[in-house]
Amino acid sequence: MIRWMIVIFLALLLISWFTPLLHKLGFGKLPGDFRFRAFGREWFLPVTTTILLSFVASLIAQVI
Repeated sequence: MIRWMIVIFLALLLISWFTPLLHKLGFGKLPGDFRFRAFGREWFLPVTTTILLSFVASLIAQVI
């Protein structure tokens, strides 16, 4: 259980570090990434970006 908590923490840390770089490359602005305002807040659902990054991660996992 502790190992999974550490892995999740490290994954979130890496994602937060690479988020500015991914935005510069165009991720988060792809067709299928939804931004909308509701209840006085701006909501962002990166559907296409999530699918694309999951595909890349699975390719890397297969190579390793």
